[in-house]
Amino acid sequence: MSASRRSGTTDELGPDEPEPDGSDLLAALLDGMDAALCAFDADGVVTHWNREAERILGWTAAEAVGRSGFAGWAVRTADAEEVEGRLLSAMEAPGRQVNEFALLTKDGGRVLVRTQSAAVRGPDGKPAGVYCAFSEVHAQIDLERSIALSEALFADASWGVVLVDADLRPAVVNAHAARALGMGRTAVLGRPLGELLSQGVEELESALTHVLAEGAPPAPAEMWVSVRSAEGGKRRCWRSGFVRLASPLTEEPVPLGVGWLFQDVTEARQTEQEAALLRFRANQLHRAARAAAECEDPGEAATVHLDFSLAGFADHALIDRVAGGPVADGEGPVRLVRAVATPAGAPGPSLLAGKAGLPVRYPEGHPALQCVERAGSVRAGSGESTPERTREWALARQWPADSVHALCAVLRSRGRTLGVVTFLRGAGRSQFERADAMYAEDVAARIAMALDLEGLVERP
Repeated sequence: MSASRRSGTTDELGPDEPEPDGSDLLAALLDGMDAALCAFDADGVVTHWNREAERILGWTAAEAVGRSGFAGWAVRTADAEEVEGRLLSAMEAPGRQVNEFALLTKDGGRVLVRTQSAAVRGPDGKPAGVYCAFSEVHAQIDLERSIALSEALFADASWGVVLVDADLRPAVVNAHAARALGMGRTAVLGRPLGELLSQGVEELESALTHVLAEGAPPAPAEMWVSVRSAEGGKRRCWRSGFVRLASPLTEEPVPLGVGWLFQDVTEARQTEQEAALLRFRANQLHRAARAAAECEDPGEAATVHLDFSLAGFADHALIDRVAGGPVADGEGPVRLVRAVATPAGAPGPSLLAGKAGLPVRYPEGHPALQCVERAGSVRAGSGESTPERTREWALARQWPADSVHALCAVLRSRGRTLGVVTFLRGAGRSQFERADAMYAEDVAARIAMALDLEGLVERP
């Protein structure tokens, strides 16, 4: 009688339905195993033989059960004594024993198997036989290799490995990935990706969702992310590969999550970007020089250099000349006159400011005046948090209202200061860096030569 009937409750079996016999249940369990299994009694007679053993060796249970040992049918006669002795010795040994044997198949072939054998105890605790589970060595080696690969990936891999569950949360993280995320291995587990990354989360989650639904992409993808840290976000470029993980225990693949492997390629990508930017700027300077060489008016040549320099560099640009002509170093405060300006609204070519010569109302400490005093480049930024404050900051300095970042480069020629060129960026661009200042100084040198030539041409 079933356990549920003994407890006084009703189970799925009807009152007149026969209950499964214990031997039937044991046979079903043995036949459902993935490993081949056979058992011997204390005299070495085969008592059990499951379907996997039949698949590997070809001998059916009816042909195997009842035979004494393996001699003459599953093992060569010359090897039978040694094989049976090592198998039956498990009855006297503690724990399990692992051996490798060459067994014979029913059609006469040989199969190298790895066995695990252990004693079967009777009701009195004495050995009553031995069971032996075995599988083909190559299948066992494949399993061991898979396990070893998993262990190596999560211990010694030189790239990040993260197993993400179906809820897009890290389930397993290796040491390299934990260092890249700036946290301990256990601290990362189960946390939303948005708590680990401040930028690039949407792109990464979209990729993981696609892999869960469609499978692995055909090639790695490069993603720019910002890792959260106490010092702020650190922008990194990760070259990422994805594989979908499915359970091997189900008839239809059930996604268990995604294996995410990534490698930090930030330095390489930054070097490539810098090299591409240098090539582009050098090409712009070359094109500007060729176009300026065709200008009859040196003043027009200066505007050509200014227009070519704006591409990919700034949103607006201004040229302010020193009132009264060039000045030598140390000649005291100067006033600046607007000479050239780009349109403040829609983009277009630079426009000459006219011949009125009225000084620009720059307040004391203005970046352009500082640039003239120092005879060097000056960078400035609004640093304001609201659009209204940023607009006030730009208008107070006589710049277009959408200006957020400024870079002033002095115009020098023949040891004298001719004026200042100012490059302006809006909120959609980053602030000017040192490399930007070097490029602006190169453009300023070409503009200064054109303006100096214009003065020589106009001189009586």
